[in-house]
Amino acid sequence: MQVKHVMTPDPQTLPLDATLYEAARVMRDRGIGDVLVTYAGRLCGVVTDRDIVVRAVAESRDTALTPLGDVCTAELTTVRPDDDTGKAARLMSEQAVRRLPVVDDEQRPLGIVCIGDLATADGQPGPLTEISKAPPNN
Repeated sequence: MQVKHVMTPDPQTLPLDATLYEAARVMRDRGIGDVLVTYAGRLCGVVTDRDIVVRAVAESRDTALTPLGDVCTAELTTVRPDDDTGKAARLMSEQAVRRLPVVDDEQRPLGIVCIGDLATADGQPGPLTEISKAPPNN
């Protein structure tokens, strides 16, 4: 199966100079845990809810003034929509990440695939599949 069949399309993106406060509000309002960071429409980073807590709040940074570029993860592992899900799973394991941005040849974000997407893709029952299908606990 290809990544494009299991990814979440049209991921939430914010520009590099958007603030942590803006990202946190988007995450809350959409019930998501990450935002892809872009510069001139190209992927340049990812910021997670955990990044905001650990790299900003715990360091007493002002979330209304701190740009995403100051705390986002910039060294990313990505996949293409036509890559197979086995490759995505292998990369997640090798890189110890739970999500992979899906990009085109020009590094424009097309989607995001997370460990839960891969767990539900094969249709096999199991605890991760059930957890992944559960609604968010906002």
